[in-house]
Amino acid sequence: MRTELGRVRGLGSAHEGAHHWWHQRLTAGTNFLTLVWLLASLATLPGYDYLTVRLWLSSAWVAVPMLLLVASIFYHFRLGLQVVIEDYARMESRFVAMVLLNVYTAAVAGTAIFAILKIAFGSQA
Repeated sequence: MRTELGRVRGLGSAHEGAHHWWHQRLTAGTNFLTLVWLLASLATLPGYDYLTVRLWLSSAWVAVPMLLLVASIFYHFRLGLQVVIEDYARMESRFVAMVLLNVYTAAVAGTAIFAILKIAFGSQA
């Protein structure tokens, strides 16, 4: 005879939920802080024309937080969609969906990071 607790032991969490949950909360906090910085920083600009914003973004004091913002937002995005895929996608399509999610996230985040770095390092083309 086994107790009810003994019958269900080992059938629960894969012990990854707390780690995933914690990363979601950390990235949500960093997203909030960096977005507040972005809005406050944009509000102090004298104008919003192309040259002003480009000059603003070419500063290291702006480019570095922007890179952190992009990295944090896309990591948070990937974590959130990973949960949706794991919870709602069929078992047969989960692997493909996760690969597509990772490729898409890396490609779009990489493009945004490249654009910020290109402006920060003063490329004219």
